[in-house]
Amino acid sequence: MPFFIGIIPPEDYKEKILVFRNNWAKTFRNRWENDGFRAPVEPHITVKLSNGLTEDMIWLEKVREACASFPNFQITLSKPGSFGTAVTFLSVESKEIYNLHKNLVDAITPPPEFIDSNTELENFIPHLTLGQTKWGMNEAEIIEMKLAAREALPSFPSFNVTFVRLFDISNNVPLEDIKLACL
Repeated sequence: MPFFIGIIPPEDYKEKILVFRNNWAKTFRNRWENDGFRAPVEPHITVKLSNGLTEDMIWLEKVREACASFPNFQITLSKPGSFGTAVTFLSVESKEIYNLHKNLVDAITPPPEFIDSNTELENFIPHLTLGQTKWGMNEAEIIEMKLAAREALPSFPSFNVTFVRLFDISNNVPLEDIKLACL
C-alpha cells in the first residue's frame, strides 16, 4: 500500500533536522546507493501507516472529513529515543495526536488484518525518525546517532498542527495537505 499520513514540522525545524540527517548520511551514503536504498522522505511524524490506505483511494474522502472535524493542536518534539538498535527518533509530546491517529484509523475502517497491532491504536508511538537500519545504517550508527542528537538538536518549541500531509511512499513525495478544523 503506497500511502501514509504524517505531520510536518515547521520549515526551520525541518531544516535543522535535515542538516543533522545529511551530516550522518555522508557516512553511509555509499551503502544507500549500492544497496538500492532511497533517500528518506522529508522529516515527518507518521499519524497513519499505510495499512488500509489502498491504491483505489476510496478512503481519502473519509480522511478529509475526519480531519475537517478535528481541531488544530499543539505538538512538541522532544528528547531523542530509539526502538532498540533499529531506529533513532525524536520523541513527540501531544495528547491530541493519539486521538487524531485513532480518528483516522476509525475513518478508514480497515479490516482487522490490515491494522498493524504492533504499531497502531493502543501501540501507536508518535515519533520523528532521524535514522534507521532500513535506510542502510548499522546498529552502532543508530546508537551513535541517538547520542549525537542529544547534543546537536536543541529543544524545539511547541508548534501548532493545522494540517496533515498525505504521502506517496512509492515516489517519496507529498500528494496532498489536508487541513484540520480551525478553532
